[in-house]
Amino acid sequence: MNGWIHHLVIAPIVLPMMVCAVLLAFNERRRTLKRVLSLGTAAALVAISVALIWEVDSGRQTLPGTPHVYLLGNWPAPFGIVLVADRLSILMVLLSSVLGFTALFYAIARWDRSGPRFHVLFLLLLAGVNGAFLTGDVFNLFVFFEVLLAASYGLILHGAGEERTKASLQYITINIATSLLFLIGVAMIYAVTGTLNMADLATRVSRVPQEDLMLLEAGAAILGIAFLVKAGIWPLSFWLPRTYAAAAPPVGAVFAIMTKVGVYVILRLSSLLFGANSGEAAGFANNWLIWSGFATMAYGTLGILATRKLTGVAGHYVMVSSGTLLAAIGMGGGSLTAALLFYLASSTLAVGALYLIIEPVERNAGEDDMIAGIAEPVFDDEYTGALAEEENETGVVIPGTIAVLGGGFIFCSLLLAGLPPLSGFIAKFAIIDALFGGEAITPAAWILIALIILSGLATLISMTRAGIDLLWTPSEDSPPSLSVIEVAPIGLLLAACLALMIFAGPAYVYMEGTAAALSDRSVYIEAVRSVSRAGEARP
Repeated sequence: MNGWIHHLVIAPIVLPMMVCAVLLAFNERRRTLKRVLSLGTAAALVAISVALIWEVDSGRQTLPGTPHVYLLGNWPAPFGIVLVADRLSILMVLLSSVLGFTALFYAIARWDRSGPRFHVLFLLLLAGVNGAFLTGDVFNLFVFFEVLLAASYGLILHGAGEERTKASLQYITINIATSLLFLIGVAMIYAVTGTLNMADLATRVSRVPQEDLMLLEAGAAILGIAFLVKAGIWPLSFWLPRTYAAAAPPVGAVFAIMTKVGVYVILRLSSLLFGANSGEAAGFANNWLIWSGFATMAYGTLGILATRKLTGVAGHYVMVSSGTLLAAIGMGGGSLTAALLFYLASSTLAVGALYLIIEPVERNAGEDDMIAGIAEPVFDDEYTGALAEEENETGVVIPGTIAVLGGGFIFCSLLLAGLPPLSGFIAKFAIIDALFGGEAITPAAWILIALIILSGLATLISMTRAGIDLLWTPSEDSPPSLSVIEVAPIGLLLAACLALMIFAGPAYVYMEGTAAALSDRSVYIEAVRSVSRAGEARP
């Protein structure tokens, strides 16, 4: 990959960080400028992601699907830091960029004025998430992990209210503990293998002596726990529903991709380090992933039925989604991997849309704002330049509030429940079809099928109950105003899910290519090993 497009690999990380530095130079009174810069950056990230997907998938300058490797500092792997843009990592970057743009668009209705430095923290979160997806080095995975966590600490505290503060302290405490586990796991893996480059690790794991294998697996298990906490696996998910419910709607929407960071890392490392060609370490912890995934799905399903708040439904559905993905990863197989990737894309977009639509729906029911202290920003600090109380800028008010909210809510409910013909149904049907495609259906496959069906039924029941309570119960009060700024991002996410349904064929072909690349780790390893430094001929 030559020319300017070669540097696009690093753009999803560097661009938001550079704009963060620019935004810090202006105080909060320059709100319009900050909105334009941050929204423009988020839109540019979407365009960059699409360009990278086209470049990697089409293989205009290499073979189709060949990962594009970027050498930071022009140091060769495995000594230098590398970024790797393959089908999987760019798919995840695209999902985070789409969620980031729509959530940021929604935030300018009023949520970005409930505290200082919202746009800086938001872009820093996107930079950390994108870096975690693109890095080809385990230690730098830790670095980007800490960047996104630091930004999320500020975002979860954004606004005011006692409930938000309590949930934030719990969230910060558990993530500090997982960061310590991350470092311990990384240190143990390095002690055994002498490297942290993912491609180099993949070649060394199969050659680890028998006497060191236990230490390697212990390090991988500790590292895995850190990411399973982030993915929301039961019983390590006690923090997730409460924390996500306490977040402002645009923050909750973008947090939908953060659980997928843990899922992504487990999928990436399990395919590279513990695949079929990994010797004695092959298939490490697969059974743990399967049964912990089942437990998470069961717990999330019960939570969906038990809660009466939409924020609780959304938080527990995130757990069901993570459990489904982790159980499918543990079962393995190319066709199942393709199906779980399609499910990952559909569920992430649908949950993001749900988080954005929750607050307008609850507002329509006459309930108070989700968390006290958001609606009335009263910041007036001569040092930070924060805003004094201002009029609520909601943009152009649209008619037919109930019709718009009701239509969007129904569409979102059908997506989450997995009813035909939407993308949620296609994803679940693909998973079930892959489970039936084997020579013999295992008991674990039957359990996963049953949990997928039951979780969808529970979601439909809970969302129908919430819709009746919040939208279709007669009220003497006139419905509140709903602005275009609030409706447009919800519509964009639902339109993306609709496009995933309409173009399910091409999208699924892409997922199958991604699954094939994951099953053949030699493609990833060879791409990293053979990349040439700038100014040198390709070997």
